[in-house]
Amino acid sequence: MTLHIQKSTIQKQSAIQITGSKSESNRLLLLKALYPEIDIKNVSNSDDSVLMTKALASKSNVIDIHHAGTAMRFLTAFFSTQQGREIELTGSQRMKERPIAILVDALNQLGADISYKENKGYPPLLIKGKKLTKNKVTLKANVSSQYISALLLIASKLENGLELTLEGEITSVPYINMTLSLLSQIGVKTKFEDNLITVYANSQQINANSQQLTVESDWSSASYFYSIIAMSEVGTSIQLSSYKQNSLQGDSALAEIYKAFGVSTTFEEHSVLLQKTKTTTPETHIEFDLKNAPDIAQTISVTAFGLGLSCHLTGLHTLKIKETDRLVALKTEIEKLGGQVNITDNSLTLEASKAILKNVTINTYNDHRMAMAFAPLALKTPINIQDYKVVSKSYPTFWDDLDALGFTFSI
Repeated sequence: MTLHIQKSTIQKQSAIQITGSKSESNRLLLLKALYPEIDIKNVSNSDDSVLMTKALASKSNVIDIHHAGTAMRFLTAFFSTQQGREIELTGSQRMKERPIAILVDALNQLGADISYKENKGYPPLLIKGKKLTKNKVTLKANVSSQYISALLLIASKLENGLELTLEGEITSVPYINMTLSLLSQIGVKTKFEDNLITVYANSQQINANSQQLTVESDWSSASYFYSIIAMSEVGTSIQLSSYKQNSLQGDSALAEIYKAFGVSTTFEEHSVLLQKTKTTTPETHIEFDLKNAPDIAQTISVTAFGLGLSCHLTGLHTLKIKETDRLVALKTEIEKLGGQVNITDNSLTLEASKAILKNVTINTYNDHRMAMAFAPLALKTPINIQDYKVVSKSYPTFWDDLDALGFTFSI
């Protein structure tokens, strides 16, 4: 089903409440399964977090997590430690094309019993839960942080804890630090020095004063409003809640990045105020290394295209194994709109554009971020979003919130 968005103008001042971070929620949901005394507030209402909740509560021996990549990785680690349970962990056709051998090999090195039901290196998995007693494993440092976090989240419940050595230059450090910070908040002792992460075994209950945790709102979801403000008139503002200045989320780098697009960020008590403070000129060139925040690459590149700017983004190697190959998808869809994009395995380069073609239909490739990243272009030209309901994966109320801002749609 396709959503037709007319060329729109938004209100000068608006306020939006955004659901909890999917990244924080899924980590805390797994920790709650290990430490039931935890109480979590402002849990994400995303499909991924709903699927994670259902999977952790399920008594079935077949768990289908559909398109939820984070859930696939975290649950692989979790079920490997559940003694006496035998689980088939499966997902959508795209999930069966997303590699998981790095994590499976690491868990098996720790003593897990995980095998492949179909193609070696890919889901579905057969997981026979058992007690894991080994405590040392090594991974390449540039792998997806979700593999690393999956191991760290279960580590405190392993008999001897975990010593995880990362070889090479570490990418996605903020996501690793997010996991370690959440562990620390519930009283699990950790250490991250050089390329060695240590999580100490904790067979006790968590600290009584850390039993209630509130999830900060999702910074990845905030990125689309940064894009909207960037493409709006000077003086336009949106207040987003609930956010904090010292965020655990790597995508909070948006506050600094969008200064290049003329957007200021003001932190208030429980919210941020985004305001368009200056216009950009066609000569403006945007250049960022996004190795610590690759999920906002789509938003940034579409913002630059919408403003007729050139940009060069690096640190994008993990985008090839997401819901789709996001680099190829960005190149294809931006070029349909009249742009010119060059990609490598790790980068995207956008040439400055003078025009945007009208009424182009954007293919979302079953990727929520494609739908949401391209929607703000309706401030510049009428645009169509195919399979628009895919946003429910991370942000089910996205279209309602755009409607409240002043966007006009039809189906």
